[in-house]
Order: sequence, then C-alpha cells, then structure tokens
Amino acid sequence: MTQTQEPVRETSAPAVAPGRLYIGGGWRDAVAGRRRDVINPANGTRITTVAEGDAADINAAVIAARVAFDEGPWPRLSARERGDVLLKIAATLQEHREELAQLESIDTGKPITFARMVDLGDTVDHFTYYGGLAGTVEGATRSIRRPGFAYTLREPIGVVGAISPFNFPLILSTSKIAPALAAGNTVVHKPAEDTPLTALRLAELLTEAGLPDGVLNVVTGGGAAGAALAEHPGVDKIAFTGSTATGAKVATAAAARVTPTTMELGGKSAQIIFADADVARAIEAAVGGFVFNTGQFCMGGTRLLVHRDLYDTVLGALAEAATHVPVGDPRQESTVVGPMAGPHHLENVERYIALGEGRVVAGGHRLDIDGGYYYAPTVLADVADDARVVQEEIFGPVLTVQRFDTEDEAVAMANGTPYGLAAGLHTNDVARAHRVAAKLRAGIVWVNSWAVLDAALPFGGYGRSGHGRENGPEGLDEYLQTKSVYLPTD
Repeated sequence: MTQTQEPVRETSAPAVAPGRLYIGGGWRDAVAGRRRDVINPANGTRITTVAEGDAADINAAVIAARVAFDEGPWPRLSARERGDVLLKIAATLQEHREELAQLESIDTGKPITFARMVDLGDTVDHFTYYGGLAGTVEGATRSIRRPGFAYTLREPIGVVGAISPFNFPLILSTSKIAPALAAGNTVVHKPAEDTPLTALRLAELLTEAGLPDGVLNVVTGGGAAGAALAEHPGVDKIAFTGSTATGAKVATAAAARVTPTTMELGGKSAQIIFADADVARAIEAAVGGFVFNTGQFCMGGTRLLVHRDLYDTVLGALAEAATHVPVGDPRQESTVVGPMAGPHHLENVERYIALGEGRVVAGGHRLDIDGGYYYAPTVLADVADDARVVQEEIFGPVLTVQRFDTEDEAVAMANGTPYGLAAGLHTNDVARAHRVAAKLRAGIVWVNSWAVLDAALPFGGYGRSGHGRENGPEGLDEYLQTKSVYLPTD
C-alpha cells in the first residue's frame, strides 16, 4: 500500500436534484408524500432528499413490472435482441462513467479513484458481459426412451425483486439487474436507504438506452419498502444482498409464498499465509483485503492466519503498513480509505474494538476529519478462535491476526466460522494451492491475491453467507426457469 500521499487534486461533487420514485417509465412522489435526507458520510452534510417509499409504492412498482412482463415487448424480444439493448446500455454507462463515479463517491464515501476503477468498471462490465451472454439462452433437444420429440425451453421467471446494499450500490444492483434483464425478466429495485442516488440515475440512463417502460422500476425507502417487496405476491423471484440477519427475514417472507431467492449475505473471510509464501506480496494482499472499500466489503479479508515462523515478521509489517494507508476526503485522488457509510456503521466498529478481544497493534480509534465518519485501519493480534471479532462480521477496516502450525490447522481455522463467502491463501507450492483451495468452504478462493472479481467469475456463499450465485453463466441461470416439452410421434 502507498505510505505517503501524493499531491492531491480535488474533484467537485455533482449537483444532485431531489430524487423521486421511478415507476412505469416515469417519476412520481411517494404515495404518502414522505421524504428522507441523503447524507454525505465524508462530512455529515445533506446531499439531497429522496422519496421515502413504502408498501403502496412497492405495489405500484410491482404492478408496472407485471404489466411490462405480461403485455410489454421485453420478454418477447429474441434473446439476441435483448443482448443488443444491454450492450447499448453498457455504452451509455461508459459515456456517463465520470458522472456516475462522482455520484457513487459522494453518496457512499468511497474514494473517487476507487469508484472510477472498481465500481464503474464492474458496472459497465456486467452489461457488456450479459449483453454478450444473452444470445446463449436456448433450450435443447433430449433423447428419451419412448417415441416422440422432446426438448426444453429456457424462460424468464417473471417479476424480479432486487434488494441491494449500501456498500457497492452500482455493482451489487447491476449484478442482479443485468442478468435478470438478459433473461427477459422485469425488475423492481429497492436500493439501500442510505445510498440510493446512483440507482435513480441508473434507471434514467437505462431508459434512455432503449429499455421499455416498466421493465426497471426503482423504489427508494427503508425497511418497510424492502419488507413489502419480499412479501408481495406479485413478485416471482427475490435477489438480495445484505446482512445475514436481514437476509434471513427476507428469505422467510419469500418462503411463505414459495418464492425462489438468491441470497448473498455476510462474510468473515480468511487469508492464510503459509511459511513458503512470498511475504511482501502476501502482506500487500492482506492490507488491501481488509481496507478495501473501508472494510465495508462482504468478501473482505478480515481474518489473517499466519504460519508461526512468519507471525512476528508479518505482524510488524502489518502494523507499519496500516498506519500509512492514506485515509481522508474521498474527493482526493490519492485517498485509499474514506469514511464509513454512516454514523451507525462507525459506532458498530467502535463497539467491537471496545470488547478488548486481542492486542491492538495499529489503529483502534476513530479519526476526526471534517466531521465525517472515519475509523483508522485497525489490526488486532493474538485473538482467540471463539472471540466475537473473529466469529462476527464487523464490516469495517479491522483485521484479526492469528498463528497456526500445520496446513490442516490452518484449513480448520479458516473454515471455523458460520460464514463461507470468500477465502485466500498464499504459497509458492502449486500442489498446496490446489489442495487447500479444494478444502476451503467458500464460494470463491483467491491464491496469492485478493478481491479479483470479474463479471464472468461467479461468487456466492456457503453456510450463513447465503445461497445462489451472481456473475458468470451461473448468475444468468438464477433468472431462468426450464420447461420441458414432449410431442409423441407414434
């Protein structure tokens, strides 16, 4: 990680108009007329206000999506025609890349350089990838025992309810919206209440790129809107990313109606540094793994397991590196760690550190920067396996460090939480890399790296980290259903 900040260039924040709900191809106020503030986490000031939707607004959005699915052109286009629209969407988003990056940065507090490279790069990639993959949606003929002609059809599910979190608003909404649209579905999107701004702009840009009215609807609001979407009888599929606790409630509501779900939930991911690892490379990955997106990353590498022979060396290097990670105003080009997304997220990190579980070797305190919600990158050493900071998702820039002696012990420790979203290992032994990767209970495993993501590479969870997959062909399959057809020939 960079240890000193380069001369900075400040970027101006975009002017943001008050937001309304986007339903059926048009803007409208919430039925109840309520609004909520959107706060800039870098300084605690108000950016704008947005409509506070509730069950009545969700109902209107679901009706619009149902009409668009049952009567509109989108599901009736050929798969390749839908792919062409998604590719046009990708080009439109690329044209507005800087505008969207600025909006994402001010809304979430993530550094502008990060927003440009990661958030917008992945967002454009989702539509490019699924625009190309859409034309592969097709059935197959099947050979069966009795005389006749048998084949399968791959069809859209219907109305998809997409619920996305605050930490990666664009990435984790478009990882649902792009494959859902490629499959021919219509969508009602409920973005996180704290970070709704890019969701509203996205709906506008998709319409400009040729998406028919009612195919994508956006209802901003809090938990009442999310619960109404999960419970709505007109929704045919729920795609959710968020905390395990909230995901369990959403899944329970959907299960009452036997509605299929994909759930990408919490994580407590471990990186293992074996004795034969490239230490410098492993430390770089370890630091990046826990400060990535200010630690507000469900696949963050928040647990580090180090072979006993390297433990002191690695711990000393981590303590030094963590204190030199550039923290500050997300508008500055060289900032690596920005503010937490809101005061409650900051307070949650403070509560975990106050438990006193482990020795603080770096950080361990909030930072007073412009009235924003900043926390210093924190490293906790000598932590017990059953400590809460090891077993529970903190969702902030906090790394726990533990030692191990054998490969089997390392694997057991890595698998020793209820979560299984991501994992990593550092070794120069190729056989060990393959052997350990196969043993780790996680939806994605990185070797000698961390957080390498691509629209073609699926991810998802084991255990309490959820079920189903996003990205890749597997992500498209989540929004399709298969119908078998048989015609007798005798």
